Amino acid sequence: MKKHFLSAAVLAALGLNAQANTLGGDNLTISGFGTLGVAKSNTDEAKFARYNQATGVGDSPRLGLDTNLGLQASYKFSEQLSGTVQVLTRKNTSPSFTTDLTWAFLKYQVNDELSVRAGRMAMPIFLISDYQNVGYANTMMRPPIEMYGQAPLENVDGADINWQRAFGDTNVTVQVFGGVSRGKLFIPTGGGSVAKHQSPAYGFNVSAEHGPFTARLGHARGDIDSSNVGPINTLANTLTAVGFAQVAQDITLKGGKKIAFTSLGLSMDWKNIVLQTEYAQRRAKEAVYIPDTNAWYAMAGYRFGKVLPYYAHAAYEGKGSSVTLPASLARTGVLGATVANLLVSPEQSSDLIGVRWDFAKSMALKVQVDRVKPKVKGGQLVFGPAAGMKNDVTVVAAAVDFVF
Repeated sequence: MKKHFLSAAVLAALGLNAQANTLGGDNLTISGFGTLGVAKSNTDEAKFARYNQATGVGDSPRLGLDTNLGLQASYKFSEQLSGTVQVLTRKNTSPSFTTDLTWAFLKYQVNDELSVRAGRMAMPIFLISDYQNVGYANTMMRPPIEMYGQAPLENVDGADINWQRAFGDTNVTVQVFGGVSRGKLFIPTGGGSVAKHQSPAYGFNVSAEHGPFTARLGHARGDIDSSNVGPINTLANTLTAVGFAQVAQDITLKGGKKIAFTSLGLSMDWKNIVLQTEYAQRRAKEAVYIPDTNAWYAMAGYRFGKVLPYYAHAAYEGKGSSVTLPASLARTGVLGATVANLLVSPEQSSDLIGVRWDFAKSMALKVQVDRVKPKVKGGQLVFGPAAGMKNDVTVVAAAVDFVF
C-alpha cells in the first residue's frame, strides 16, 4: 500500500463528513478515527507485533504496527430504527494493509432501557473491546498484548440485547449476545501461515459506571472451528500414522473446540488521576492444543493540563493444558517432545512508560517505550530463534491519534 494512503483517506473521509447533511439530511452521520504511528525495536532477532499481525517491527522503523484508519456511517431510519457500518484499514493477518468490515448492524430501540441489534458487532470480551482500535479513546498507544492476545475472536455475526438502567448515580448495562465469529488466525510457526475459522460464540457483558469509576465483567464461549491450521494438521497426521489417533484429534481445531474467556476490568478517571486494570483467563473446555492462560495489567497516569504521562505493567502466563498425553508418546523421542512443547504456553511480561499530549482538538500525540521480557518459548514475540527469545526487547514508538 502506498505511503500516502492514510493522508488521502483521511481527506476523503473529511470530505464525506462535510457532505453528510447533503446526502442524508440530519439522519446520516459519518465519522472516523485513525492512528499514524511509527515503531522500532532494539533487535532483529525477533519481531514485536500486535496479536494476529503477520509482520512486526525489528530494528528498523516501520509504520504498520499501530497505524490504522476507521470510517463509520450511521443512518437513522426512524426514532427507533438505525443502522451502523464501520470499516477498518490496518495490518492484520496480511503483510500489507487490508480493509475489513468490523461493524454492520441494525439497532432497534425498544424503549429507553432496552435495545436489540442484529448484524456484525465487536465481541464484548474485555474492558475496551468496543474501542480497542480507536487510539484516541485510549490512554496507552496500544492495548497490552499480554491481555488482548488471549482471545482470537474479534467480531460476531448475530444479535445482542442491551439493557440499561440507572440505580441512583450508578448506571448499569447488561449485554447478552450470540452468533458466529468468522475471521482469520495468523499462525507464526513454520514461517507463518493463515487459517480461516468459523466459530459459534455467545456470552454476556455487565458494566457499571459511577462518576469517574467503571467496572466491567465479560464472559464469552466460542466453539472455535478451523480445519486449515497447517502446522497442527501436519503434526496430527504424523500422530495418526504412528498410532496416536486420539492425541491427533485432541490437539486440532477440526470440528470445533470449546474455549471460554472471562475478564474483569476496572478504570478510574478522577480529577487528574487515571487508572486502568484488567485480569482475564482463557480456559479450554475440550481437549485442544491452545493452552490455558492467565493475564493481567495495571496502568496509572497523572494529567498535567493536556499532558498525561503513564506507566503500566502487564503479564501473561500459562496455566496448563487440556490435552492428556499417554506415557507411550514420550518414548517416541522427538515426536513426543514436539507435542509436549506444543502444549506449553508462551509467557512474558512487559513494563511500559509513555506520554500523551492532546495538542489539538480531536488529536493526540503519544510516545511510548515498551520493555518486553520474554520468558517461556520467547513470549509472544514472532519469528524469533528456534530456541525462543532469551533477551529483553525494547520497543520505541510514536503516533498521532485522531477522530473526526
